[in-house]
Amino acid sequence: MLTRPLAALLLLMLVQSGWAARLEVVSKPENKELNANVAALIGDLDGHDAASLRRYQRAAVQQARLAGEALGYYSNRYRSEVLDGEKPVLRVHVRVREPVRLRTVDIRVEGEAAGMDAFRVRDPRLKPGEQLHHGAYDEIKSALQQQGLRYGFFAGKFTRHRLLVDPAAGAADIELHYDSGPRYRLGAVEFAEAGKIDDRLLAALVPFEDGTPYDSALLAGLSQNLQNTGYFAGVQVDAQGTADGPQVIPVQVRLEPAKPRTLGLGAGFSTDVGPRGSFSWERHRVNSKGHKLGFDSEISKPKQNLSGWYAIPLSSPLSDELRFVAGYQREELVDASSERLTLGTQWRKKVRHDWQRTIGLRWEDERYEYDRGSNRSRHSKFLLPSIGFAKLKSDSALDPSKGYRLQMDVSAGSGNVLSDADVVHVSALARGLTTLADKHRVLARIEVGGVATDKYSAIPPSLRFFAGGDQSVRGYDYQSLSPRDAQRNRVGGRYLVAQSLEYQYEFVERWRAATFIDAGNATDSLTDSMKVGVGAGIRWVSPIGPLRLDFAHALHDDRGWRIHFSMGPEL
Repeated sequence: MLTRPLAALLLLMLVQSGWAARLEVVSKPENKELNANVAALIGDLDGHDAASLRRYQRAAVQQARLAGEALGYYSNRYRSEVLDGEKPVLRVHVRVREPVRLRTVDIRVEGEAAGMDAFRVRDPRLKPGEQLHHGAYDEIKSALQQQGLRYGFFAGKFTRHRLLVDPAAGAADIELHYDSGPRYRLGAVEFAEAGKIDDRLLAALVPFEDGTPYDSALLAGLSQNLQNTGYFAGVQVDAQGTADGPQVIPVQVRLEPAKPRTLGLGAGFSTDVGPRGSFSWERHRVNSKGHKLGFDSEISKPKQNLSGWYAIPLSSPLSDELRFVAGYQREELVDASSERLTLGTQWRKKVRHDWQRTIGLRWEDERYEYDRGSNRSRHSKFLLPSIGFAKLKSDSALDPSKGYRLQMDVSAGSGNVLSDADVVHVSALARGLTTLADKHRVLARIEVGGVATDKYSAIPPSLRFFAGGDQSVRGYDYQSLSPRDAQRNRVGGRYLVAQSLEYQYEFVERWRAATFIDAGNATDSLTDSMKVGVGAGIRWVSPIGPLRLDFAHALHDDRGWRIHFSMGPEL
């Protein structure tokens, strides 16, 4: 005797195998939209055998008729049949006749919303002479209601809403009148449980003034601003109006303070630096003024650094801050070793067109020596005012399909003001990505730099340029492209040019094949020749970001092929 669970399992297997019925919709003349709508309304037939399909035929025809009428087909003829077999088929036949068409369309918006662009009717299906589509009528009715709620017309209502269909005449009439009434306004913002944050700082995060016409997008912006500060674990903004008023709606904000500290650990690998680990610690709120404190470090075989910072929000807390920084870095270059201490301050501000501007002043104390022919450690000191601009536009932080990154930095020092030489240091980077026909991607990059000085021998490695490696000119070792001194040490160049053009093809979802050409060099003269590398690779868009494996050949080097592995966003 079968147990009850085993019998249920056997029944399920029979349903999935012998009783897996299918639906076929056949229209003449063929109408794919109608077929799809009929199939969607009838639904899945799994679990039906031939006998149950015959019992269901009449209901299926009725469902098909309703699906046709929704698209304006009131005169169609429907019939059905059941085809026996291992997998029985319910076939619905539709003889398509002329659809009902719109005769008159009277859609009006009255009241204060009448002149607003958001309430204009743009659906081409809602014009006299067009085929009746019940979905279009329902959509515009719902859209007017939703727009009314978004823009604060809480007393808005339909004074007339009729869709009259005359199948015999093949015509339909729409009458839809929406009276918006007055537009409500946003009142004062009240913060409850502010998480020990100064009221003036919170007020600077409000993107509207008291009395601004209601717009739910402004409330969403307020919520986003508060979340982006990192001060709060939860944000709830309440400003719901009602038809009965009041017409000035107070905005109530409830805040849940975030945990005061976060700790981050990370690991990675690239052929340039090998395995690397990172550590970060941040205190989100040092005091009620919203000050922040943090430490960051990164450790790999050629480079180790530790830095700390203290940030003070200014007039616009999310886009305007003063930051004090201090850091120590030890780095092993190809033919040199360096230790550098940095102290400085930065004023970071978002300016027009989403550019991030950074004005800074830093003190750099660097000790370094070269491997070959080095008799003593060298020492340099520079006080460097600087200005930088950066902009990133991308449709995804993890795996963008299009976008660009632009960066430019200029720093300068004077031999008369706490610096070992007069110096001007300039660097710029541009990356661009576009996708064609979903699967074809083109990525381009150019990086340039230059240093001008009256005493080049006093310039330390950190202010010189090196090329080669995963992120520079593939096919060449990391930072191996550089001028050499008399002892054949690679000492860095006055100028840098590095450019790349890459094509990628997605052959399987999240997997891409790539081919590329890189060219560049770090030189002491702009007339020196460029080094070129070519190759191919594979890309995998992992859950933590793109991973890249490349095989590159240096055209101006006899070392053959080099493997490059790296990870991180392409912009």
